[in-house]
Amino acid sequence: MANDFVKTFVQMCNYLQDPSHVARFQNLCGVKGTFPVKATKPDSGQSEPDFPGLRKRVQHGQQSSDVTVGNGATGDATAPQVNGMQGDTPDGASANPDPDTTRAKPLRKNSLTGDVGQEFLVHNKFLFYLFTFGTELGNEMFFIVFFPFLFWNIDALVSRRLIVVWAWNLFVGQSTKDMVRWSRPASPPVVKVEVFYNSEYSMPSTHAMTGTAIPFCLFMLTYGRWQYPFLFGFCVALSWSVLVCVSRVYMGMHSILEVITGFLYTLLILAFFQPTLDKIDNFYMTDHYAPLVIIVSHVSLGLVAFTLDSWSTSRGDTAQALGTGVGAALATHVNYQLGLLPDPPLSSLPLTLPPITVSLVVLSLLRFFIGVAVILVTRMVMKAVTIPFLCRLFGLPSDDVRQARQHMKVELPYRYIVYSVVGFSCVCVVPLLFRILNLA
Repeated sequence: MANDFVKTFVQMCNYLQDPSHVARFQNLCGVKGTFPVKATKPDSGQSEPDFPGLRKRVQHGQQSSDVTVGNGATGDATAPQVNGMQGDTPDGASANPDPDTTRAKPLRKNSLTGDVGQEFLVHNKFLFYLFTFGTELGNEMFFIVFFPFLFWNIDALVSRRLIVVWAWNLFVGQSTKDMVRWSRPASPPVVKVEVFYNSEYSMPSTHAMTGTAIPFCLFMLTYGRWQYPFLFGFCVALSWSVLVCVSRVYMGMHSILEVITGFLYTLLILAFFQPTLDKIDNFYMTDHYAPLVIIVSHVSLGLVAFTLDSWSTSRGDTAQALGTGVGAALATHVNYQLGLLPDPPLSSLPLTLPPITVSLVVLSLLRFFIGVAVILVTRMVMKAVTIPFLCRLFGLPSDDVRQARQHMKVELPYRYIVYSVVGFSCVCVVPLLFRILNLA
């Protein structure tokens, strides 16, 4: 009985991992590729044991030198293949007779190889923009906008606790990727609508993890603290999560299994944090040894992540999240010790949104734009200073930033220094600036 269950479970996982399901979903949503007829046999979607991590990722992330199309496929570029199915007329994909059809390429080049990706056809612009928005909900720029706005304008307690969960969730997800070492869905048949993360491993989907952790943790932290119906909050969280998860399949970055795994993995992480998050926050604020514990724990986790595999953007993202968590946690401790930004008393709960007035909107936007400007300038200055300093310190050439950052002794301190300062600025420095400018 147990053997039958295991066998059925494995068969189901293999079925959900099949890249042909991703290609069919893309085709259903109006995304079609222009693949060559003669293509090398695609991978099974899982990395083979005789390929080291970096070599395997680069092989899947860059195009062959023989042909200009393919995301790893080779063949005759004159005969396009749409979502892995050969067309009778090569001109069918290029004539573009439908006025609603748009030729497009990935917005950002591959982070590791510099590959700009292959051109594809979009027959449904609404879904393209919808899922592009959904996948951006898991990218760096969204976090730079979302966390500060929530902290400065809505609820500082919720924001700082959300950052704790986000950082640990991303660490667990990225570290799991580097241990499991599954490559991205094979192309063809999958169309790579996005290639920026194409050279990373894919199991589980960390976009699905952050896209589930943030809305559901937000719901977990605000329900009962803020006044709104349970069903409304749950539906918003679920819709947010589903949009991000489905967008990763649409982009050709993950199989169905990887997205489902990311979703369920995050629910387990949230189940762990639900009873402990209040204790963690109180420890960060009140304990005299909190700064030491914060720094040592986050740096240790970063070292663990950096020893799991060769350089990739996933390692950098992990260090970036942990660095932001360090800065925000240290700022929380400083704020509490100095009596800044006190949380509302329990007697005032549940909180309600104030009336939306012109002055409130203007004040919120003013705080947001000034604060984000400070954070972006801080990040730009710290980046410009930190990398050359570290290269000089370790005797490495600083003319090629991408190459220099592939050294752990540069990448790890660079990410920690830059983003810990960014996190500290968001939680402590910018609110102090608001007080000086009478914007608090």
